[in-house]
Amino acid sequence: MKTNAVKRTTKIGWPIRIILLIAMFSIFFANNLMAKTAKEIDASVDVAIDRFYKQVKGAENFVKASKGMLVMPNIVKGAFIVGGEYGEGALRIGGKTVSYYNTVAGSIGLQIGGQKKDIILCFMTDEALKKFRESKGWETGVDGNVALITVGAGERADTTTLKDPIVGFVFDAKGLIADISLKGAKFSKLDKKE
Repeated sequence: MKTNAVKRTTKIGWPIRIILLIAMFSIFFANNLMAKTAKEIDASVDVAIDRFYKQVKGAENFVKASKGMLVMPNIVKGAFIVGGEYGEGALRIGGKTVSYYNTVAGSIGLQIGGQKKDIILCFMTDEALKKFRESKGWETGVDGNVALITVGAGERADTTTLKDPIVGFVFDAKGLIADISLKGAKFSKLDKKE
């Protein structure tokens, strides 16, 4: 009889785990899942660009050389075996916002915790920027390859040696998950008015 009781507990345990997972994601993503206004997104994009300039040496050169820049500040990720992330940002051309985007990504595997990070994609060619802007939902690795630049302390991001059409930066990552990849990230245009 004890064996059956243990089995029942195990069977009941999974639904409870799923409920706890949903609750954890709901709490963790609560602030980010609320639709932000265009003004709120622009303000957070400005702050992220300032962080980018402070944390990544040579960032100004990338911005000047790029045809456009997608800035996704404060992307939140939560995971307990199954993970998900969400964030909203803006595409800027010539320093001005031309459209708003969100990013959604999911993952499965051995992972637990939460994280907040900033992502900046610099489109270095007109063709790459055009393809991104014309897409209904642009996914890294599927619709375009991104050269992910990881810059450590004392290193410098250099535009002269890089010939990739899209260059990505993941920075200001905070939290228990050490994920600086863009794997599976999908970017979709939002209908936001100023």
